Amino acid sequence: MYNAAGQINKEQLVQRFAPMVKRIACHLMVRLPASVQLDDLVQNGMLGLLDAIGRFETGMGAQFEAYAAQRVRGSMLDGLRENDWLPRSLRRGCRRIEVAIAQLEQENGRAPTESELADSLGMALADYQQMLQDARGHQLVYLEDLVAEGGEDFLERHLVEGGADPAKLFDEANLRQAMVEAIAVLPEREKLVMALYYEQDLNLREIGEVMAITESRVCQLHSQAVMRLRARLAGGAGKPQKKAQRDG
Repeated sequence: MYNAAGQINKEQLVQRFAPMVKRIACHLMVRLPASVQLDDLVQNGMLGLLDAIGRFETGMGAQFEAYAAQRVRGSMLDGLRENDWLPRSLRRGCRRIEVAIAQLEQENGRAPTESELADSLGMALADYQQMLQDARGHQLVYLEDLVAEGGEDFLERHLVEGGADPAKLFDEANLRQAMVEAIAVLPEREKLVMALYYEQDLNLREIGEVMAITESRVCQLHSQAVMRLRARLAGGAGKPQKKAQRDG
């Protein structure tokens, strides 16, 4: 990665890590509303990559890729924070779905189907699914708070802080356990989407290929899964007594 003069070859580094920027942008897109453009994310990510290259030190070696990925992702998020990319009307709509999920779970003792949720909200199934499609930005606002920057574990994040508050650590450990339990009772297809996205690191297109469904359908299932999780973590939904139904 050095030129004949012994200086870092920035152009070569940019070419090598540009695909990483695109990959991070594609992975982030599922958490963002349809108004956000992939090219905008990539552009902000490239600025982060250039910043990482500018800070590159010889001793970093193989650690550069991890460092650059963190800078790229941070630059993308900074760009999003500068814009009002999640309208209040969309947040209110998401909250309506979460309330409906909680109420139906309490009434029926199981996860409600999409048709049941659409009926509860007084809308056609197609309109409800479009609402899920439009609400994909819901994830960035809420799920990002459950994972520290860089993806480290809750315990790792707090143990490195000398003055960590034990009560806060206990609360976050409980939250993590609650998340595990909430995911366990998701409908099977939504559970699979979450596993492929968060554990296998697949993007929307790849998940769609695995499940033989469209990218739009993957986005809908992901949005609905997050709303189910939020409804449960908020304490509004009772524990289902029956196995969660399988949504298409």
